[in-house]
Amino acid sequence: MIPQNLLSLDPNNTTKIFKTMPLVGVQLHIQDTHVMIDNGILQLTLSNPDGIVTGIRYNNIDNLLEVLNEESNRGYWDLVWNSTGTTGTTGSFDVIKGTSFNVIVETEDQVEVSFSRSWGSSQDSKLVPLNIDKRFIVLRGCSGFYSYAIYEHLKDWPGFTLAETRLAFKLRKDKFHYMAMADNRQRYLPLPDDRLPARGQALAYPEAVLLVNPVEPEFKGEVDDKYQYSCDNKDSQVHGWICTDQPAVGFWMVTPSNEFRSGGPVKQNLTSHVGPTTLAVFLSAHYSGEDLVPKFNAGEAWKKVFGPVFIYLNSGMEGEDPLWLWEDAKQKMGIEVESWPYTFPASDDFPKSNQRGNLSGRLLVKDRYVSEENIAANGGYIGLAPPGNAGSWQRECKDYQFWSNTDVNGYFVINDVRPGDYNLYAWVPGFIGDFQSPHLITIAPGSEIEVGDLIFEPPRNGPTLWEIGIPDRSAAEFYVPDPNPIYINKLYLNHPDRFRQYGLWERYAELYPDGDVVYTVGTSDYKKDWFFAQVTRHIENNKYEGSTWEIRFKLDNVDQSNSYILRVAIASATFAELQVRINDPKAKALFTSGLIGRDNSIARHGIHGLYWVYNVDIPGKLLLQPDNTIFLTQPRNTSPFQGIMYDYIRLEAPPSSSDQ
Repeated sequence: MIPQNLLSLDPNNTTKIFKTMPLVGVQLHIQDTHVMIDNGILQLTLSNPDGIVTGIRYNNIDNLLEVLNEESNRGYWDLVWNSTGTTGTTGSFDVIKGTSFNVIVETEDQVEVSFSRSWGSSQDSKLVPLNIDKRFIVLRGCSGFYSYAIYEHLKDWPGFTLAETRLAFKLRKDKFHYMAMADNRQRYLPLPDDRLPARGQALAYPEAVLLVNPVEPEFKGEVDDKYQYSCDNKDSQVHGWICTDQPAVGFWMVTPSNEFRSGGPVKQNLTSHVGPTTLAVFLSAHYSGEDLVPKFNAGEAWKKVFGPVFIYLNSGMEGEDPLWLWEDAKQKMGIEVESWPYTFPASDDFPKSNQRGNLSGRLLVKDRYVSEENIAANGGYIGLAPPGNAGSWQRECKDYQFWSNTDVNGYFVINDVRPGDYNLYAWVPGFIGDFQSPHLITIAPGSEIEVGDLIFEPPRNGPTLWEIGIPDRSAAEFYVPDPNPIYINKLYLNHPDRFRQYGLWERYAELYPDGDVVYTVGTSDYKKDWFFAQVTRHIENNKYEGSTWEIRFKLDNVDQSNSYILRVAIASATFAELQVRINDPKAKALFTSGLIGRDNSIARHGIHGLYWVYNVDIPGKLLLQPDNTIFLTQPRNTSPFQGIMYDYIRLEAPPSSSDQ
């Protein structure tokens, strides 16, 4: 049964006294098949020379990791790769095992060990052509440990693709039942046994299971799906589990920086889920598809440091509310963020703060149809990423990115940037499109660069005639239906993230059985009348049909000699196509996007994936006075998960002579 003291947390309970521990030195014990590091607070055991975390002893628990699993399936770095020339997001799964063990640092204050694996041309094709060096660090007086890895591809090696790499921990299912990843995203989770055929019913894809006969009856009728706990990089700094046995114990994954993650601040990744499993995902194709799978050519030299991340362990006092451990984990996360970049990693490939550079400036938005004066970019996202085109940062997946936010006056600071050549990119909620600096920015060690005022001119030709939605790269503001009561996750009932329920795509056919969305400008409300995703409709026997949505609007006067512009910002697309027609649903499409997107955000409750903006010229001669209809057709129809999530749609009139 779920302990009642887990169901709420007193927000004023912010004072805590932990058990005092003797501040002993860090000790390293090397055996034939294992390495153990002990700092008096925890004992970390790794296989030798594999470098698999086989045991974590803490707070009188012999092992926090799942002792029923094989040692190679407890705490490990892994990757998914494929040979060059292949497409898709799948490949060979490899739990990375070292072949050489080395002691990098051994003092009373710090032990850092390395488990490395070198690749050579004499090796067969079963191993990815990378040198991989996995590092683990234990510090004196520290209730946790750090891990990072260095991947290197030499210029004379064959090419390959890298679909995923991460650090995973499998915790004891008899101990860890309560998961937390945000103040409003935490709950008691079912057991992994509940997902087995005897207790769970497989749904439309393997990750989603309906719990029909769970061990704990409270979970009966719920859906368990790991994608319901995905999170944007920018919001995923701490997550983990609580063992509610008294005294309670917490196991937390802390990610103090996003610099080594791919895809920028709004790329989504998995966090913690039933297992109990905790992940640090550095590179993945989730919510993006193959665009976020880096492809390395033969002869292409590459090196990247993933991490360090911090695995934090905490414990409470006998009889205390276990949920206080989440509050403490958040505080510890803040300390780790302030400590970045760390001073203690011994690898020369991880530059310290004095080997990095800083950049500052101010971002302003110029949109003459919103304000005669430039507008401070309040809450904008601004970052340095490898050179590319405007918006290319969201598909960048090989190197490092450094992001910050602008303040209410548009000022920003990006600190501790690795040396290199970058473009400065930005986007601002409330405006469509992407900003890109006109010139490369070179960061040198110790540099302090002030770029002054930067002007972002979002796409705009004429005044707004009407608009639908909010330009924020998400479809969350649109109508998200209640879930089918047979497919629910109780966490997301009466929750801001109501889009995370399973099966919402099926509700479209139920709500629109005889026709599609018809939106009338001036009377319809996008919060109620615009379904969050333009999905396919199930007909029969696994057959589906596309849909055509209508936007009806009036124009009292039409300038037939000039063009109007329809701007369509898309928050996600999955094997979809957008066709635009004006006033005749059977006419040749005025615009088609062609096949776009592999985000799979509809199935994975993502509400956004990769961002697209299309600008459609509409000749004035195609418009009528006063009644007009824009038809948005998504014709692709082989799957229930094909479709489009719109971010924002705007129709602009031609500019007047005084505007030109």
